[in-house]
This record gives sequence, C-alpha cells and structure tokens, in this order.
Amino acid sequence: MGAIHHADHGWVTPAVSYFVACLGAFVALRSARWALVSQGRTRVVWLLFASTSLGAGIWSMHFIAMLGFSVTGAEISYRPLLTVLSLLVAVAVVGIGLFTVGYWRRRAPALLVGGLTTGLGVAAMHYLGMAAMVLPGRLGYDRTVVAASVAIAVVAATAALWAALNIRGTLAVLAAAPVMGVAVCAMHYTGMAALSVQLDFSRSTEGGVMALQFIFPLGVGLGCYVFFGSLAFAVSPSRPDSQPLLAGPAAPLPPRAARTPGDPDGQFVPQRRQPLDGAARH
Repeated sequence: MGAIHHADHGWVTPAVSYFVACLGAFVALRSARWALVSQGRTRVVWLLFASTSLGAGIWSMHFIAMLGFSVTGAEISYRPLLTVLSLLVAVAVVGIGLFTVGYWRRRAPALLVGGLTTGLGVAAMHYLGMAAMVLPGRLGYDRTVVAASVAIAVVAATAALWAALNIRGTLAVLAAAPVMGVAVCAMHYTGMAALSVQLDFSRSTEGGVMALQFIFPLGVGLGCYVFFGSLAFAVSPSRPDSQPLLAGPAAPLPPRAARTPGDPDGQFVPQRRQPLDGAARH
C-alpha cells in the first residue's frame, strides 16, 4: 500500500486551485445571468462563455490540486488523451446544465435535470481525470465515499444553477462564488479520500507524460483564459451608457409570471420599461 499525500507542496496547490474554482464560478454566474436577459445568438454566446469558464475552472481546480498529489515511492504521470477528454467532459456537461436552465421555461424541472446532469458530469470528469493517472500500481476506491463525492457534486451543481437564476447583486455574486468554490473543492477532496493505491512495480508506466510537462502548461493556459476573459468582460459595457458587465450591477431579471394551474413553476416574462414622466424625473 502506497502512502498518499494530497498536499505535497503545502497549502500552495489547494489555495491556488480554490482561487481558480472561485474565479470560474464568478465569471460563470455573471455570464449566465446576462444570458437569461438576452435573446437569440447573444444568449447562446453568453451561455457558451459561462460553460467554458465554469468547466475550465472546475477542471483546472482538479488538476492544480493534483500537482500536490503524490504517492511515496512512485512517479506519477498522466495520459494526455484521457486528460484532455476529461476537460471536454467538464465543459460539455456544465454547458448542458446551463443551457437547460437558459432555455427551459420551467425553473424547478430545469434545476433538477440540469443539476443532476452537471453533477454527474463533474464527477465523471474527476474520476476520468484519475483514470488518466499512470503509476506503478493499482487504484482502489471506497464505494461509500465515492457515492458521497457524487452526491456533493450534484448538490453543488444544483446550487450553482440556482444561483445563476436567483443571485442578483454584485456583492451577492462575490459571496456566492467562494461558496461554490468550497463545494467544488469538497467534491474533489472527498473523491480523493476514497482513493487507495496498491503499488506494483511490475506494471507498465508507459504512455504517461509528467504533470509539469503537460498538465501544468494546460492548466495555466486555461486559468489565463478565465482570468483575462473576466477582465475583458469586466471593462466591456453592456450598453454605451451602462456600467461594466462583470464589475457593474447584475442584469435585472424580468419578474416571473403569476403562477397558474397549467404553469406551476412560472417563467421569465420580459416586460418593457415604462418611460418616466417629467414629474417623476424630478
């Protein structure tokens, strides 16, 4: 049995991975919110940006944390194809959840379906990323702890989608993003707690690439994408006379329609703003 270390470099990798998760959550929340008040191609673009930001943030969080993972007496490398596939899975399943919320008119079913799909996809990304790991030994998992990690992923994904629908102000988003970051990290480290390694030096370790040669540059690139993307959108106004999209106030969600027997969940109904009369202006 190999001795497992989850923070081989101290608190550097957990802290950086948590920051990346929070940044991806913040950008995704703001982008998803603007998607909800947009139409046509603009909505699609916002949802795609939110999906890539959150998916890349979750994936980067996982593999930055894995830079601090080690097994005593074993050298760890990663299969590039499975590693990239785990990234694509993360972005795709997050996109399914966000597009479900963005286009399904009923809130409750959208949250349930989107949260379940996204949570299972995030868990699949985690364990697919673990399957990409190459070391002289066999990986084993505690099924109970694995089930707990999947449950955390589903709850965290549902909470993220709920926040995209309901979080209104900039300060609220700033408060929600760290909470989402905690949930993502909790899922990761719960899944890692389920892991055990049985060393077997007769097993082949061919086909792997060292993390600093492959994952680190890819993770840094994705992190820069999210970071500089957030900066670009932070200084881009939603309208010529308005404040920046990400740094300014949140997009005003249209009020929900009154509930009716045929539509128990209500839906977003755009309403035109009434112009202020002269007396109201003064």
